[in-house]
Amino acid sequence: MASSELQASEKTARKPAVQEEMEIDLIELLYRLLEKAKYIIAAAVLGAVIAIVYTLYLVTPTYTATSKLYVLNGTSSAIDLSALQIGTQLASDYKEVFSNWHVHERVIEELDLPYTYSQLNNMVSVSNAESSRILHIKVKSTSAQEAKLLADTYAKVAQEFIAEKMSTERPNIFEEARVPAGPSSPSKTRNTIIGFMLGAIAAAGVIVVQFLVDDRIHSDEDITKYIELPVLGMMPDQRPGKTSKKRHKEERKQ
Repeated sequence: MASSELQASEKTARKPAVQEEMEIDLIELLYRLLEKAKYIIAAAVLGAVIAIVYTLYLVTPTYTATSKLYVLNGTSSAIDLSALQIGTQLASDYKEVFSNWHVHERVIEELDLPYTYSQLNNMVSVSNAESSRILHIKVKSTSAQEAKLLADTYAKVAQEFIAEKMSTERPNIFEEARVPAGPSSPSKTRNTIIGFMLGAIAAAGVIVVQFLVDDRIHSDEDITKYIELPVLGMMPDQRPGKTSKKRHKEERKQ
């Protein structure tokens, strides 16, 4: 087939989406991804670098401090299963104390804070392990010192509020908060991995889209495959700086 005929075929030929050819297309796609592996790796590395820069310079680090309260449920020194169950139930009830606006108000007044109730409510969280009577009061802040101070103040205020309003024993401060040694978020390792994966996925996605929309004829095998016509002969591309795909493959093999 002449060079002009091959060029005409490139403009008019289209790859049919036939179910029986899906396996061949997937193999070709795999080869295309392998050929472009260096671009995928480069995009992944670039994504990781962007994630590191974003984490280190554009995100404000957050620190978490934790204080602990021990919940009491009676004056008796004997501890039985019933007492433990009651103490665990009280620990669950006491979680609601830290969402009460009166508690937030006392903390604001004691520390002279510029925060609103809603802001403080988002900064503090309370949890207790299953079958445990110890409340974990966690406070997040952009300042390590402020996180520690808030955690201790919430424990103190909750201690007083529970004794006044809930007609029960005053819980003990089991452990005061420590100044966080490092930020709890963002995680540099996690963000770097996410950036690496997103970069690789984005590059692979572009390559897949290019493969799917590419309906040009690249070789004599494509003519036989998609147009279902036999190839009688091939003429090499004589344009300066251009070589046919088949010739280029042969040169690489040599």
